[in-house]
Amino acid sequence: MFVYNFKVTRTSIFKCILIIAAIIFIILFGIAVYRIVSASLGDNFKVNDSIIQGEVATLTVDNYTDVLKMVHNDLNTYIGQKIKFSGYVYRAPDFTDCEFVLARNMLVNNNSQSLIVGFLCNYDDIKSYPDNTWVEITGEITKGDYHGEIPVIKITQINKIQKPTDEFVFPPDDTYISTSVIL
Repeated sequence: MFVYNFKVTRTSIFKCILIIAAIIFIILFGIAVYRIVSASLGDNFKVNDSIIQGEVATLTVDNYTDVLKMVHNDLNTYIGQKIKFSGYVYRAPDFTDCEFVLARNMLVNNNSQSLIVGFLCNYDDIKSYPDNTWVEITGEITKGDYHGEIPVIKITQINKIQKPTDEFVFPPDDTYISTSVIL
């Protein structure tokens, strides 16, 4: 038979309480770390940058070519995005009766040399708008084919407008940051 003699002192009680508090702290810290790690691997920290239905992004002179480049480089990301912008009607000889480019002239150097840029658009009634007519459109980005896979704007609304004072656009900015939604 063994007999243990325990002597309870303030120091031994303090040590027991300190050890119990340390164990509780370690357990709580472990639970917190586990929740953070499991949440970051799950859907809790997922960024919701999906296209909000009904939201229409407006292209401006400042972001026109940046958005044009961004959509051409990653078409699948922008399918379904609704956009609104203005330009003039431009037709190439091999377009169908309902195809046109909603164009802008992009200045390429200081000598006022320009290049026609824009989105290919599809609209059944475009024949009623002659070439070089300025229009503002609202439409949805879809996938189409013109000498390869390209974005095509399916027009939902079109309005004739006056030629704007800021008719030219500039080349894409290398510092422009692409997002998965046109802002």
